[in-house]
Amino acid sequence: MSVIGVIPARLDSERFPRKILTPINGKPMIMCVAERAINASLLDEVIIAVDSEEVYKEIKKFNVKVVMTAKDHLSGSDRIAEVVENRDVDIVVNIQGDEPMLDPKIIDGLVNEFDDSSVNMTTAVSTDISPKDFFNSNIVKVLLDENRDAIGFRRDLFQEKIGGWYRHVGLYAYRKDTLLKFAGLPTSENEKKFHLEQLRALDNGIPIRSVITDYPYRGVDVEEDLNVIIKMNKHEKP
Repeated sequence: MSVIGVIPARLDSERFPRKILTPINGKPMIMCVAERAINASLLDEVIIAVDSEEVYKEIKKFNVKVVMTAKDHLSGSDRIAEVVENRDVDIVVNIQGDEPMLDPKIIDGLVNEFDDSSVNMTTAVSTDISPKDFFNSNIVKVLLDENRDAIGFRRDLFQEKIGGWYRHVGLYAYRKDTLLKFAGLPTSENEKKFHLEQLRALDNGIPIRSVITDYPYRGVDVEEDLNVIIKMNKHEKP
């Protein structure tokens, strides 16, 4: 089974523009992510998919594969689909470029779920969630069924019961044909309403199997997250 990891890198993110190039202890954030992803034992290759000549040139300074993609993709999954469409690969892992404290073992956990032939898409969730996280729209919450399949994703839980929700970790893995199917689907109503692309999968009957972890780190959603990550990064090794 061939497995590749792709890090979609969009320069102009809405909440924190240019964050993927923000330096963390001397390296662009996107490179901190890539170096951790490379340590996943089940990835055969890691590719950064960029939409900007500036980012392309910056990444070429490092020993990691980078490809240029179209600027007009609406989501990271769509960008990744462009990268893998003509590649001979079985499993594709979507690695968020704003998770500089990424644990490579979580990537391996997502890939291992595909030993079950009924699984076509996976993600990761964490039990590390605090009461204030429930009302922080930058932290996505996930509700699971008894099979660990996701049945709901929300940014805010003002109208839902708080019990039973996990914190979403920004990783997905797909069988290649499932990714291409997903990327070819129109934006769904819930995806538009909640601004979460994974709802496109649920709205179209694609189950998302979840790996439960106690992963404690947050991604960098806004500038305020950066100082915490920089301090952690000084004391952590991939």
